[in-house]
Amino acid sequence: MGLSAEQIKSGIDAIAAQEKGIARALELAGYPEPRIRERGYKTLLRTIVGQQVSVAAASSVWRKLEAELGEDIHPHELLARDFDTLRACGLSRQKQGYARSLCELVSAGSLDLHNLPASDQEAIAELTRIKGIGRWSAEIYLLFAEGRPDIWPAGDLAVMAGIGKILGLEERPDEKATRAMAEPWRPHRGALAIFTWHCYDNPAL
Repeated sequence: MGLSAEQIKSGIDAIAAQEKGIARALELAGYPEPRIRERGYKTLLRTIVGQQVSVAAASSVWRKLEAELGEDIHPHELLARDFDTLRACGLSRQKQGYARSLCELVSAGSLDLHNLPASDQEAIAELTRIKGIGRWSAEIYLLFAEGRPDIWPAGDLAVMAGIGKILGLEERPDEKATRAMAEPWRPHRGALAIFTWHCYDNPAL
């Protein structure tokens, strides 16, 4: 489960108390809604399905997978299907490789998504063993599915643009600068990440 509304509020409040730009944006835009995803394999599979396609296209592929594999879409069911069957569901060769990587790790028991390391960096390292799951996808999973409070996906375009907008910077900061400027905001950076998405295209700002 992701961060609760109360966790988001307390995290943003803690940072707003030390950062005037964030306090001002909070006054104008208000608090964001929680972003919750289910913990486990299906959320990561859905991430793979959704890469580089529209929401509508990803939903179509997911419906076809459910029809072919069953609503639970068990890893062993996907692994049992051949290339052409999965291609008919809308999975490209590359995405089939990513999906099989995830399913093989889960089926073998070498990736336990309900018992990831407590260290955020170690958890990210575990998740990025999956082909097709990079640092950004791992961070989003840990924030939305596990509710880890200090995840800061600095490479996210909307996070970079959102924090630049909130702080009134002349240019959008790059990933390195976005990561560095958030250091004083530990251990509440997850709440702030959700706030930057909320502010990114908010007409109140």
